[in-house]
Amino acid sequence: MKNSRLHLGYSLLIFLAVSCAMPKPTSINRAEVLPPSFQKSLDSNSIAVLPKKLFFPDKALQLLIDTAIQYNADIRIAVQRIAAARAGVGIAQGLTKPGLDAIVSTGVDKFGDYTMNGLGNYDMNLSSNIRKDQRIPLNMPDFFLGFRSTWEADIWGKLSNQKKAAYSKFLATEQARQWVTTQLVAQVANLYYELLALDKELEILKNNITLQENAVEIVKIQKEGGRATELAVQQFTAQLLGTKSMLNVIQQRIVQTENTLSAISGKYDLSIKRGTPITELAIPEEIQIGIPAQLLVNRPDIREAELLLEAAGAELEASRKAFLPSLNISAYTALNSFKSSVLFSPQSLTYGLLSGLVTPVLSKNMLKGNYQLATAAQQQAFETYRKHIIYAYHEVQTELSGIEQYKKIYQLKVQETKGLQAAVAASKDLYIGGSATYLEVITAQRGVLEAELEQINSKRSVFLYIIDLYRSLGGGWN
Repeated sequence: MKNSRLHLGYSLLIFLAVSCAMPKPTSINRAEVLPPSFQKSLDSNSIAVLPKKLFFPDKALQLLIDTAIQYNADIRIAVQRIAAARAGVGIAQGLTKPGLDAIVSTGVDKFGDYTMNGLGNYDMNLSSNIRKDQRIPLNMPDFFLGFRSTWEADIWGKLSNQKKAAYSKFLATEQARQWVTTQLVAQVANLYYELLALDKELEILKNNITLQENAVEIVKIQKEGGRATELAVQQFTAQLLGTKSMLNVIQQRIVQTENTLSAISGKYDLSIKRGTPITELAIPEEIQIGIPAQLLVNRPDIREAELLLEAAGAELEASRKAFLPSLNISAYTALNSFKSSVLFSPQSLTYGLLSGLVTPVLSKNMLKGNYQLATAAQQQAFETYRKHIIYAYHEVQTELSGIEQYKKIYQLKVQETKGLQAAVAASKDLYIGGSATYLEVITAQRGVLEAELEQINSKRSVFLYIIDLYRSLGGGWN
């Protein structure tokens, strides 16, 4: 008894000595990546919390967004990634539970005459204590019908960390799907407002073509009356041709934009209806962005990176605890005999239980390699998390500035367009009265056309920056 206790004590000392090489735990301070402005208290309201149907009241746009969300390929791929991650959670949960296998097996053994089993079986068959039905044949069959269970006790929390990592990855895939949705909503809205702007540009060009065609006819009549030259006719005609070529460019851009919308909506042929014209849309006076720290809560890509960082930390801890001994327990119960005729008799019932501590000895290099890989993966996840926060922070700053600047540009272009339209009317009157040249008329017409197009483009830019701000703040997925 004393020797058994000594052997057990020596064994425990060996296990402790082998396990003491476990690496020390590591930690990462996520707060250090936050800029100082994240601590400021601003208005807690944010456009990011607005559902997309409230943020985009245009019914035609809502229909496009709903269609894209339903059929977009990237979202469907993201859904399958969620399913794969959910399966990973199930696998990880299975690691902490006992495994149970049902076994039906049969076999035959022929032991040699000079083997322990061969001699033992021969000698046992000669024993007077053995009945005839208990004698072992030379070619011994083996029939086994029962259950076998194995289980690793999670005494250090290694398996729990693996389960935590799998669950964090599963949650991250859901955030990834939300981020894909956010980007898709913004992309559809951007393309829709692009179409509204192109429609208005097309209308402006058509109106200018009509005016320029009238101007060409007038200058031709003046040439016949000796009040204009062939050069004037050619200049007016050249201006008309240039405007018509611009019309073709806009028409091609409309086709391209509509096809892009159809593609991201997962459709071969999508009818794209328009709602309120861009000229009738009011530019919001104020945009609520909330406190900067809300980016950590609202933006799915940041939440995804945070969850992946948590998963990497759990995997690192699991790889660290792999250096410790593991407690494995196995058990079985079955009907087992060497004769099929007695397999189902009560005397054939057998069972067993085995438990033991297993600690790595010669596999330490592999464990160290796994730990180093997990350490690098955690650091990579941290840098990814930091990158998402930095980019999100600067995106918001850029879009806020863009909204402010293009609002000013739009107001200036409105005033410029009015002034140039008045200049065109004056130049035509002066030209008819002989007080202005045809070049002055052409210059005025070109100026008002450019100003009208730039006015539309500047208003479109305001809406595009607002949409991108909504996306950057994390809106659009709900």
